[in-house]
Amino acid sequence: MQDNHEKITWREALALNKRALVLWLREYPKLFAVTGFHALAAALVPYLTLYFSARLLDELAGERRAELLTKWVVILLAADAAAYLLKALLFRWKQALSANLYYWGEARLSQKLLSMDFAAADDASTQELLDRIHQREIWMNCGLGKVYWQFAGLIEELFRMIGAAALTASLFLLPVPREAGWLTLLNHPLCILALAAVMIGVILLSPYFATLGERCVQEHGEEMMFGNRSYFFRIDLFREEKRALDMRIYRQDIFGVEEYQKLTDPKTGFMSCLGRDARGRMGGLFALSEASSRSFLGAAYLFVCLKAFGGAFTVGAVTRYIGGIMAFSTGLSGILRVLGEAAVNSEALKITFEFLDIPNEMYQGSLTVEKRSDRKYEVEFRNVSFKYPHTENYVLRNISLKFRVGERLAVVGENGSGKTTFIKLLCRLYDPTEGVILLNGIDIRKYNYREYLSVFSVVFQDFQLLSVSLGENVAAGSRDGKGTLSFGGRRLRHSGKEGGYDRDRVLDCVRMAGLSRWLDAQPEGLDTILYRDLDEKGVKISGGEAQKAAIARSLYHNAPFVILDEPTAALDPEAEYEIYTKFNEIVGDRTAVYISHRLSSCRFCDEIIVFGGGEILQKGSHEELLRDEEGKYVKLWNAQAQYYRKG
Repeated sequence: MQDNHEKITWREALALNKRALVLWLREYPKLFAVTGFHALAAALVPYLTLYFSARLLDELAGERRAELLTKWVVILLAADAAAYLLKALLFRWKQALSANLYYWGEARLSQKLLSMDFAAADDASTQELLDRIHQREIWMNCGLGKVYWQFAGLIEELFRMIGAAALTASLFLLPVPREAGWLTLLNHPLCILALAAVMIGVILLSPYFATLGERCVQEHGEEMMFGNRSYFFRIDLFREEKRALDMRIYRQDIFGVEEYQKLTDPKTGFMSCLGRDARGRMGGLFALSEASSRSFLGAAYLFVCLKAFGGAFTVGAVTRYIGGIMAFSTGLSGILRVLGEAAVNSEALKITFEFLDIPNEMYQGSLTVEKRSDRKYEVEFRNVSFKYPHTENYVLRNISLKFRVGERLAVVGENGSGKTTFIKLLCRLYDPTEGVILLNGIDIRKYNYREYLSVFSVVFQDFQLLSVSLGENVAAGSRDGKGTLSFGGRRLRHSGKEGGYDRDRVLDCVRMAGLSRWLDAQPEGLDTILYRDLDEKGVKISGGEAQKAAIARSLYHNAPFVILDEPTAALDPEAEYEIYTKFNEIVGDRTAVYISHRLSSCRFCDEIIVFGGGEILQKGSHEELLRDEEGKYVKLWNAQAQYYRKG
């Protein structure tokens, strides 16, 4: 998916930023209140110093009365200390409340990914869209998180302008006395308008040039994001344990080292274009922005000093007015700068909301799945055909079969025959393109999705275990009996009721899955942390042992349907035989669907379904299918059996 470079209008930008701000406000209302008070304090605190300093200067330039000087010094110190204390307290409070902003934004993206249809989540365009969002967050500091900081900056600058206006209003109201001669021209409205015009012009120019400079950075966005992605890919090559052997044996490290050197080269690397532009157009624009903002300082000094020289106000007021004017200019310039940044950030917000607005097109039913103690759940495929989104070729064609309660069903076939797709449809990860799947005679689309999924325990070929304890992995839960949440061996509080998993039941599942010997060797038993992602004391578990843990997890779930997708792929022949001989004990009275390339497993099943080219080629028991010498099953069986025969 490519970026849409169509220019976003101010109306669109406003709508996007408003929507993002509403999201933050709903989640963190207290944060926004504290942010407002802190912005007020941060903006107004400097004016206390300006005001009281002006009083001190006037007294020093005038009568120099000790009691008044003492009074103003004490007031200045006390007010300054109190104001900065308040500002510091509000700042710490704001920092504490805003600490989770980034993680909340990431959590929202993750929640969306998990809640959307699996078909949408599995789509390459969705993954590309999510990657573009993250690249903008990393490289360009754009996205949802930036909206809050823009809001904080905007209201701080607004309060700064209000304070400055209150401090400098008298500058334009106090006239130069007539005896000052030609300096009385400063009283003329045109002179004041001229100063205002210069100020507004400069204020507009400075953020305008800055925004153009930011857009120069944006022009390199795609190149920078691709370079950034390549950079981190090369870095990760050196760290990935799974690739270490291949990289050493086949000298694949050159793809990491040499390309890394090219990427980071200051003359030719992915940062070089930005460096060149910094010395050219982009650098010139940022320089113009800074120069224009400083040029107003001279005009302001000239106007204020001439009025003071003419006798319009005291020397002490000069500091106050100069500070106030510059603060007003800075505030207005800051507001325009934030608005410019918001316009640039709108492009990131657009793709973020494009991701968040991906619709769930699968029908979400409302029927409750009947809870049956006898596990009598019948599933039927009725003339089911399927092709993946954005493709024209059917993966499955006209599949019709019925699962008999408590039977052991094997699904076999060559790679690409449609076996895994068949399971994805059964678990309603996808809906059929044609035909219907029924549970107890009712279209599965009419059932509550979560309730329907609870009918199945699945061990996928590419299963994943978490870096938590073995017991928590098997129980697929995280609560212990003390009202805490365990993750990576660390205990965190949770808001739910006290509860936990059944340790005896976990042990039974571990035993049935053949993991007892490994467990007995672990001093921590079920509390053994797997892997070292979150705990340096975590234990590395082999692929075969991990597969047994995944099988134990499916057993703990205790669903009426057990689906095993290549459950013994990582096991040695002895362990495989152990699983097979215990198969009936493991599954119990549940209906089992077993997918495997190893046809020896089929001998334990009641019925075998042979897939080929997306169609059901054969059905029957192991013995029945062997009698069909011209059938696909016999060919697959003989092809594998030859490797086990003695020469």
